[in-house]
Amino acid sequence: MLHHDTRPDAAPAAAGARRRSRMRWSIVGFSALGLTIAYLDRAALSVAMPFMSDEFHISPAVQGVLLSSFFWTYALFQIPSGWLLDKFGPRVIYPIAVGWWSVWTALTALATGVGSVIVFRLGLGIGEAPVQPANVKVVSKWFPRRERAFASSLFDMGQQIGTALSVPLVTALAVFAGWRSAFVLIGVVGLMWIVGWLAIYRAPEKHPRVSEEELRHIRSDQGEMVEAADERPAVSWRGLVRNGQVWALTTGYVFRSLAGAFFLTWYPSYLLDDRGFSEADFGMVGALPAVIAIGSTVLGGIVSDRMLAAGISTNRARKIPIIAGLVLSASIGFSPFIESNVLLMVVLTLSNAAHSFAGAAILSLPAEVAEHPDQVGSIAGFQNFGSQLGNLVSPIAIGLFLTATGSYLGPMVFAAVSCLVSAAVYAFWVRIKPVTTLDQVEDTVPEESRR
Repeated sequence: MLHHDTRPDAAPAAAGARRRSRMRWSIVGFSALGLTIAYLDRAALSVAMPFMSDEFHISPAVQGVLLSSFFWTYALFQIPSGWLLDKFGPRVIYPIAVGWWSVWTALTALATGVGSVIVFRLGLGIGEAPVQPANVKVVSKWFPRRERAFASSLFDMGQQIGTALSVPLVTALAVFAGWRSAFVLIGVVGLMWIVGWLAIYRAPEKHPRVSEEELRHIRSDQGEMVEAADERPAVSWRGLVRNGQVWALTTGYVFRSLAGAFFLTWYPSYLLDDRGFSEADFGMVGALPAVIAIGSTVLGGIVSDRMLAAGISTNRARKIPIIAGLVLSASIGFSPFIESNVLLMVVLTLSNAAHSFAGAAILSLPAEVAEHPDQVGSIAGFQNFGSQLGNLVSPIAIGLFLTATGSYLGPMVFAAVSCLVSAAVYAFWVRIKPVTTLDQVEDTVPEESRR
C-alpha cells in the first residue's frame, strides 16, 4: 500500500513552501564533516609517525604494525556496525561512535610507547567502524537513486579533506607544540560535532524542515512503495551471507583498499625517508594528492549520476566511473621508476585522484544491490569490511617488505595490480538492478490501494 505523510506539520510546511525544501543537502554536508573528522583522526598517526619513531625508536616493521593496528578493530566491527545502523538508525549510532573515537584519539597523547599506541588505535578503530556504513545509510534514506552517486561523493570527499588537513595541521602542531597536541585537538573537534548532529538529524519523514515536495522527490525512484505493496520482508543474515553480490562488493573493495591504504599509512614516510623530502617541503606539497582527490571524488559522483539521468542503464552508469578510475589509479606502479620528485608528485596525485573518482559510485552500490531498504546498512558493513581487510594487510606487508629489501618497488607494483584486479571484479562480478521510478511503482500498485 502507499504511504502518505500524516505528520500534523506536514501540510502547513508544504502549503507554506513556495519551492521544494533542500534539507537533504544539509544532512549530507554534516555527514561529510563527520567523515572529515574521522579521517583526520586516523591519518594523524601516519603524519606524526616520523616524530613518534624518533621518540620511541620504532623500526619500519613495527611502524607497519602500528599503522595497521587501527584497522584490526575497524574491520572486525564493520559488520556489527551495519546491523546496529539498520536496527537503531544513524541518529543514535553515529554520535555514539563519534564520541567513542574522539575520546580514544585524545588518549593517544598519553602514549608511552608502542604498546600503548596500539591500545589507543584499537579503541579508535571500534569507534570509527560505523562511520562509512552510517553515511551510506543516510544517503539511501535521504536521496533518490539518481542523486546517490553525487551525494555519496559529497560525504566521501570528507576522507580526502581530512587526510589533506592532517598533513599541514599535524606537521605544524608536531613541530611547534609536539605531536601529542595534535591528538588532543582533533579529539575535541569530534566531540563538538556530536552537538550539531543531534540538532540537525532526523529521518526525512520526521524532519520538520522537509516539505512534502522534497519527501516525494526523495522517494521518487527508491522503490520503497513496491516493497510496501508486496510486503516483502527484509532478507535474513543467512540470506546476506549467501548473496554473491554481497561478496562481490566485499572482494572489489579488498583489492581497491590494498592500493589506497598506502596514502593513509606509508605515504608520509615514503616522501620523507625514501624520496628525501624535507619536513617543510612535505608540509607544503604533501597534501596535494588529497586536495586534488576532493574534486575528483565529486566529479566521479556527478559523472555517474549524469550518465543515469541521460538514460544510460544503472549498471553502466555506476560501473564505468569505477572501472575507469581504478584502471587509471594503477599508474602508482610507475612511481619507483621516476627520478624526478616533481614528476613523482604528478603521478601520485593522478593515481590518488583516479582512485577517488571511483569512490562515489562504489559507495552507492549497497543501496543498488539491496533487496530491501533495511539491508543497506548491513551490506555497507560487509563492503567496508572488505575495505578494511585491504587497509589492514597493506601497511604490514609494506613494513615487512621494507625491512627485507629496503625498497618500495614491490609494494608499488602490487598496488597497481590490486587496482586492476578490483576493476575486473566490478566489471564482471557485480550486477546492479535497474532503477524503479515512482511512476513505475504506482503502476504496480492496485487502484484500490492508491486511494
